[in-house]
Amino acid sequence: MPLARTHAVALLGLTGAMVEVEADISAQLPAMTIIGLPDAALSQATQRVRAAATNSGCPLTNHRLTIALSPAALPKHGAGFDLAIALACLAADRVVSAESVASVVHFGELALDGRLRPTPGLLPGVVAAVRLGHGTVMVPAGNAAEAALVPGVRVIAVASLRDAAIWHGAPLQPREVEVILPTNDSDDAGPSLDLVDVIANDDAILALQVAAAGGHHVFMLGPPGAGKTMLAARLPSLLPDLDAAASLEVSSMRSLTGRGLGHALVTRPPLEAPHHTITAAAMVGGGTGQIRPGAAARASHGVLFLDEAPEFAAPVLDALRQPLESGVISIHRANATAHFPARFQLVMAANPCPCGQYGASDLECACPPNARRRYLARISGPLLDRIDIQLGVTRITAAQLRLASDTVRITSEQARARVVHARAAAAERLRHTPWQLNSQVPGPWLRGPQVRLDPKATAALERALERGGITMRGFDRVLRVAWSIADLEGAGRPGPEHVGLALYLRKGMTA
Repeated sequence: MPLARTHAVALLGLTGAMVEVEADISAQLPAMTIIGLPDAALSQATQRVRAAATNSGCPLTNHRLTIALSPAALPKHGAGFDLAIALACLAADRVVSAESVASVVHFGELALDGRLRPTPGLLPGVVAAVRLGHGTVMVPAGNAAEAALVPGVRVIAVASLRDAAIWHGAPLQPREVEVILPTNDSDDAGPSLDLVDVIANDDAILALQVAAAGGHHVFMLGPPGAGKTMLAARLPSLLPDLDAAASLEVSSMRSLTGRGLGHALVTRPPLEAPHHTITAAAMVGGGTGQIRPGAAARASHGVLFLDEAPEFAAPVLDALRQPLESGVISIHRANATAHFPARFQLVMAANPCPCGQYGASDLECACPPNARRRYLARISGPLLDRIDIQLGVTRITAAQLRLASDTVRITSEQARARVVHARAAAAERLRHTPWQLNSQVPGPWLRGPQVRLDPKATAALERALERGGITMRGFDRVLRVAWSIADLEGAGRPGPEHVGLALYLRKGMTA
């Protein structure tokens, strides 16, 4: 029977589903049809596959070819099914071994000359294939190093459709072709940013260390030139290296967005700093056709920095409220739902007024009070209430600049060592809970009998709650920050000084 099948992977978010690719040859008018909810790029595979097969020396049959992608109700996107479709067609025509083709999961887009182009999202695709019980994958040669990062799978790298057909038993002679290599977006190879470059701003430097130790979100308010961007850009250098699970997740996200991985998984936390003109779909993900991750998802396990935060559209900022609480972004469509990780640290920076000079000692602000209020009111109260650390940042003075050369400043390496020690202390304390960082611990547990603080330690915090200075959510967030400060200083439990400092870091923007 002129029927053959193989397998490919359809990605929905970072989750992969196995797709069975069936090819049937029938004695009807010559045609090639793909069924099973293909998108426009996948529908055009009929032209790509036929031209690639002809130019590879193994042309497809002139009879009618019907390619079915099952399950039929699952949307399929992209050109990564080309290799599976081509080999299923050749297997149905008995050009290659149908048994061999059926035992391998295939990835790859075909060029018209028969070569294989690197495929975006190959790393999560191979991870899905292994999770679903398949042990052998065939990938473009340009993706070989990326596929080899997944343990427990046999990777067959081929440069062209002709090489793939020969591996599956086609009686053809090898033909050397130039391998199409992936574009390596080496944005991690830039100059390293060190905390030692920051002059003065001791409160902000301490706040960054506390934020890194507990995974807390940060909001910095200050005039232009106060160093807000400089500080935010150095927060990733304070974070520990990614563990195995986080490294695979960040690398999979990088692969899904089409950026090269090289020969190793990503081990450092990412930094995303979108422009204030970004749309809500670009921030959290979406788009027509295939659902793409947004900046917030790409910043997972790293830092999302929003400079000039009041300039962002209100829907864009408010779209972050749910991910900040749940750590997951869910994009819903009529026929599918994609989930992306969103465990990022949010860092926002803002000027105190439209002209930026309010509170500055060297220049006078010309903005009326209602203009200042309207400007900062662009950041909604519910979003701001989710930010653990809020502090003001000032410009350095000439005297501070002169003293800087005589002052020993902490480096990122030294600060990271403190952060690693603090996180280890928190992990030990939380070892019997589902949480690892202080920022993840819910308020009822912090106020419960397990770790309830002495009333003397929380007296100032309770007074602030009674006066309406903080909300109940703010009360819990101050407790989280206090635990991070205690862990950073090596204290067993937060005392009044730790809670007082945490309250200052929570209200320092208006202090």
